[in-house]
Amino acid sequence: MVLNDKVVVTCAITGVLTNPGQFNVPVTPEEMAEAARQAFDQGATIVHAHFRSQQPGMGMWPTWDITEVGDILKAIRHRVPKMIINMSTGVMGANISGPLACLAKFKPEMAACNAGSLNYLKIRKDGQWAWPPILFDNPVEKVKQFTDTMTAHNIVPEFECFDTGIVRSVGMFKANGMFSGNPHLSFVMGVDSGMPARADLLPILKDELPKNSHWQVIATGAGREKLWELHRACIALGGNVRTGLEDTFYLPDGEKADNNGKLVEALVKIIREQGKEPASPEEARQILGIRK
Repeated sequence: MVLNDKVVVTCAITGVLTNPGQFNVPVTPEEMAEAARQAFDQGATIVHAHFRSQQPGMGMWPTWDITEVGDILKAIRHRVPKMIINMSTGVMGANISGPLACLAKFKPEMAACNAGSLNYLKIRKDGQWAWPPILFDNPVEKVKQFTDTMTAHNIVPEFECFDTGIVRSVGMFKANGMFSGNPHLSFVMGVDSGMPARADLLPILKDELPKNSHWQVIATGAGREKLWELHRACIALGGNVRTGLEDTFYLPDGEKADNNGKLVEALVKIIREQGKEPASPEEARQILGIRK
């Protein structure tokens, strides 16, 4: 089977703020490593990793503490040494010293790079804001700090795009010399103030990709049916795929997934129904241009 028939599967094993007291998301190094193993055993080759504080009383808030991040990455690498680690980097505001330090220290094979700004909004039925309006600010100078650091440490950027204009901006970043290699983009769909989770948008977004791009869909906040419909459409159009407890808690039949492995298992089944196969770690590295 040629590489065109292979689909790279990512598992986002935990979220930024998902409460582990309410949901079965992994947060400790051991839990993160076990979740990565479950995903890998079912066909995922990339683990998208957020990091949570292990300090008592911190409620598992996000952390960029070098020791805490290092403990999590060490545990994952020990448990699943062949798996590609895609490190989250997203932070609001201009102070990005934490993620930059972690990139330089741990040098993951891939890292997320939010490629543009978004008013992060959600409205209730009564017209009130679900939370105070937030600007997820990712101006070009901030993006460049990330791409410069990734380039210096041979890290492949995964550009997360919340809207069509952000997809188009990645081509400008490439033309400006902000990164090298073939672009890898994620269409983040389902955020209320971003791109809607609609499969009919995928051909348009694909048409706006920079030349020689690889791409996938991140379906967050989408309804259960729309989410799996997006995965099917993405595979049919030649995209890669991502699932995990960061993105959804529900399997295609509506049953609640109690671990990341079950979500990956369901997604791999869809890949095979469409006559394709999940890429092996070696194939995923070849497809994505990872040279480490």
